[in-house]
Amino acid sequence: MAYYKGLSLDGKRALVFGGTSGLGKSIALGFAEAGADVVPVSRRAEEVQKTAGEIRALGRRTIELTADVTHREDIQRVIDRMRAEMGRIDILVNSAGTTKRAPSLEFADEDWNRVLNINLNGTWYACQMVGRVMKEQAYGRIINIASIGAFLSLYEVTAYCASKGAVAMMTRCLGAEWVKYNITVNALAPGVFETPLNRNVVHEPGRKASIMAHTPMKRFGNLEEIKGVAIFLASDSASFVTGEVIAVDGGFMAQGIGS
Repeated sequence: MAYYKGLSLDGKRALVFGGTSGLGKSIALGFAEAGADVVPVSRRAEEVQKTAGEIRALGRRTIELTADVTHREDIQRVIDRMRAEMGRIDILVNSAGTTKRAPSLEFADEDWNRVLNINLNGTWYACQMVGRVMKEQAYGRIINIASIGAFLSLYEVTAYCASKGAVAMMTRCLGAEWVKYNITVNALAPGVFETPLNRNVVHEPGRKASIMAHTPMKRFGNLEEIKGVAIFLASDSASFVTGEVIAVDGGFMAQGIGS
C-alpha cells in the first residue's frame, strides 16, 4: 500500500464529541474532507445543525445529535443512533472541554468539579462506551484532546491542567491495553489555538506576550493546522501508533532559552 493512500478516510464513520466549535469542529470537517461520514455532537442544537450542514455540503452523511458528555445516558443515545443509521463507529474524537481561569487559592469546588467532570470524566465515559462497540467490531481509532498543559504549568488554570494531564495518562493506558482489540488510542496536545473557549484569556496583553515569547513560531495555531495530524491518527497509516500524545504547538514544548 502506498502510505499516502492510507491517509484516506473513505468509508469510515467518525463520531466527534465537541465537534461543533474550535478544534473539534475543525477535526470533524477535516475528516469529512478526507472521506469520512461524520457525526458532530455538542450540547447546542443550533451549532450541531450548522456543522452538520457543512458536512453535508462536502458530500458526506451525518446525523444531528446533541449530548452532554457528563451524562452516560446521552452518550448511549448517540451510540445507539449512530449504529442504527450508520452501522458502526470507526473513529471517536473526544474534544468536548471547558476551562476556567482563577487563582488556585480561590478556586471554588464547583468550578473544579465542573472542569474535571467535562474534560476527564466525559472523555473516560466516551472512551469506555464507544470502546465496547469498537471491541465488537475488532477495529477502532480513538483520539483524545489533551493539551500542552498536560506537561507544562499554565498560569491560574490548575484544574484544566490537572484534567488534561489525566487525559494524557489515560490515553497511554488505554492505548497499550486495547491494542488486543485492534483499537488504537492516541491524543493530541495542542498548543495555543484561538478558539471560542479561550479567546478572552489568550488575548490578555500580558498572557499573549508570554505565549508569543514561548512559541518559536511566534503566533497562535490556525484551526486548519489541527486537521492533518488528526486525519493521520484516524487513518490506516497510523496502524502502528498507539498510546502516544502528539504535540501540535508551534514548538512551544521544545523551546528552552529563547533568542
